[in-house]
Amino acid sequence: MSATLIPLTCLHTSVVVNSIRVENGNWILYEHPNYRGHQYFLRKGEYPDFQQWMGYNDSIRSCRLTPQHRGPFRLSVYEREDFKGQMMEFTEDCPHVYEQFRYNDIHSCHVHDGYWMFYEEPNYRGRQYYLRPGEYRRFTDWGASNSRIGSFRRVQHQY
Repeated sequence: MSATLIPLTCLHTSVVVNSIRVENGNWILYEHPNYRGHQYFLRKGEYPDFQQWMGYNDSIRSCRLTPQHRGPFRLSVYEREDFKGQMMEFTEDCPHVYEQFRYNDIHSCHVHDGYWMFYEEPNYRGRQYYLRPGEYRRFTDWGASNSRIGSFRRVQHQY
């Protein structure tokens, strides 16, 4: 049995993806063109089907390689839009937001350093959102349809 290798950097049409092998780097895959829709974070490894990368379906329309970050990581999260309400700063992964923040929702955040992934559920499960350095005044700025964030972690390259 042979497999067809598709250069993911060249996707222009809908592609049904049965399995993926990431040989180098960290990748963010998107359900729709122009880096929109459901997002999936993949590290080096084998993903025999879309459920292994926590996918909602097997359609991939765009993707990007995450940049390598070799410095400190720092993220500020806020309980309300526009950086209002209670704020907490993080420099490490957070597997359970409620245990740290006492809220299930993050309405705005500021990524000071590094690249981060937000997950809708605790323990890095559910919908995923890729955040680059910058200000996110409301949850729609990072592509979410609601403010529920259950966990988040730093995007680190494995060598």
